[in-house]
Amino acid sequence: MYPTVSEILALPVVRQGAPAVVAGASGLSNRVRWVHAAEVADIAHLLRGGELVLTTGIALADDVAALTRYVDELAGIGAAGIVVELVRHWSESLPPALAAAAERNGLPLITLSRETKFVAVTEAVVGLIVDAQVAELRAAEQVHEAFTALTVAGAEPAEVLREVVRASGFPVVLETLDHDILAYDAGGELPGELLADWARRSRAVTVTERTAYHQAAGWLVTVVGARGNDWGRLVLLCPEAPAHRHIVIVERAASALAVHRLAARDREGLERHAHRTLLTELLAQTPPADLVARAGGLGVPLEHRQLIGVAVRPGTDVSPAPAMATQEVLRDLAEATALATRRARVAALVGIVDDTSVRALLSLTPQADADAVLRRVAKEIHQAPRPVVLAVGTTVAAVTDARRSLIEAAHVAQAALRSPGKAVHRLDDVRLRGLLHLLADDDRVIAFADRELTALVARDLSHGSRLMDTLRHYCEHGGNKSAAAAAAHMSRTAYYQQLARIEQILGVSLEDSESVLSLHVALLAHEVRGH
Repeated sequence: MYPTVSEILALPVVRQGAPAVVAGASGLSNRVRWVHAAEVADIAHLLRGGELVLTTGIALADDVAALTRYVDELAGIGAAGIVVELVRHWSESLPPALAAAAERNGLPLITLSRETKFVAVTEAVVGLIVDAQVAELRAAEQVHEAFTALTVAGAEPAEVLREVVRASGFPVVLETLDHDILAYDAGGELPGELLADWARRSRAVTVTERTAYHQAAGWLVTVVGARGNDWGRLVLLCPEAPAHRHIVIVERAASALAVHRLAARDREGLERHAHRTLLTELLAQTPPADLVARAGGLGVPLEHRQLIGVAVRPGTDVSPAPAMATQEVLRDLAEATALATRRARVAALVGIVDDTSVRALLSLTPQADADAVLRRVAKEIHQAPRPVVLAVGTTVAAVTDARRSLIEAAHVAQAALRSPGKAVHRLDDVRLRGLLHLLADDDRVIAFADRELTALVARDLSHGSRLMDTLRHYCEHGGNKSAAAAAAHMSRTAYYQQLARIEQILGVSLEDSESVLSLHVALLAHEVRGH
C-alpha cells in the first residue's frame, strides 16, 4: 500500500533537489507511511514508525554522540529514512558520525544538495499513498465481490482455493488443525515440493492471532471455522510480508470455506433427519398415509418399485460407554452410506434409527438387476476407512412389506458380526443364527433357552466359573474336545473335567448329539438376547 524510499527518490519534486544516498542503501525498500518535516533533535518519541523524516539539520549538533543518538532513536522507532537538505547547516557533506550510525542501522540517509520545498515533497508522497490506498480499497472490494459470489454459489473448496491463487499469485493449502491436508492449489508450482514433509513444517508454524504472518516460514495463516468451532487453517505461501490485499484474500476465502462447510453439514443434517423420520415411520406398525408422497418429495419413489432393506454396522461392536463416540461413528457411517448410494445411482432413504446401525431402504425400478445394484452399493460402502458389515433383507414390491425387509436386514447384520468377510450378508448366509435373531423376542424361544441353561448360568454366577464358555467352545467345534480345549487355552485334562461338571449340572450327556444340538441352539438364543 505504501511507496518505498527508492520510489519517493524517483519523484520529480525530489529529483529536483539532486538526491544522493549517503548511507543505509539496504533500507531503500522500506515502506514510507508518512513524510514528516522536523527540525527537532529529539523527534523520535513523537513518531509512530514508517515516517520519512525531512530536515535541514539546523537543530542537530555536530557532537558525535548526539548525532549517533539521533539516528539510533529514529531507527529504534522504525523510521523509514532521513533526508537532509545541504543548504543551511551542512553545505558540502554530512558528518561521518551521522553516516556511520545510519549505515550501522540500515536506515537510508539521503542528502539534497539543492534547496527543496518540503511541503511539495509531502504533497507528492501523500498523493502516492492516497492513490495506493484507493487502489488497495478497489482491489479489496473486488476480492469481497469475488468471494461473496463464490459463497452464494456454494462453491466447493477447490474453486475457492483456485480464486485465492488467481487473486494473490501464491500457492495455498487448506489443512486441518491436526495438519492433515484437505485441499490445495499449487498455483503452477510442483505439488511434490509444495507438500513435502507438510505436517512437520506446519507444526513448526504457530500463530497467536486469528490471522498472522509467520516470517521465518513465509506463511500467511488464518484460522478457518465458524460458530466458535474452528476446524482448519488456510495457508498462503508468500515469501515476503503480505500486502493488505493478501490478508483480505485469505480471510474472505476462509469465510467462504467456513460457510460452505456449515451449509453442507446443515444440508446433509436436514436430509438425514428427513430420511430418519421416514424410516422410523416405515418401521412402525401403521405407517402414515402421506409417507409415500413425502418420500417421493425427497426423490425416493416407493410405489411400483423393488424395495430392499439394508443395515450397515461398524465391523466390530461399539462399546456402549462412549455414547458420543458411537453416535459420531454412526453419523459418519450414515454419510458414507448416503454417498455410496448416490455413487451407485440408486434412490434410497438413509438414516440412523437406533444406536447400533445405519438403515437404508433402496428403491429400484422393476427392471433393475437387484444383485448388480447391491454389488455396486457394497463396493462403494466398503471403501469406508473402517470395516463395516452390510446386510440386506428380502426384496419386496409393496411399501407395506418394507418394514419386514428393514427388520430382516437389521437381524442379519447383528448375526453377521460373528462371521464377517462377505461383501453383502443375507438371511441365507446367517442360517440358524439369523433365524434366532428374527425370533429373539419370541417368549417360547426365551423359555427354551432359559430352561436349557439356567442351571449352568447360576453355577457360573455363584462360583465364578466359566462353564458357559467351556460349553460354547465345545458346541462351536462340533464336539471335538481337543480343538475346543485348544480354543479355550486349557489342557485337555482340565477341559475334560469341566465337561464332566457340565454334564453333572445339566443332567445330560454331551455324547448325545440331540442334547448337544439343543444346548447349542440355547447358547445362540442366549447370545442373541445380549447376555
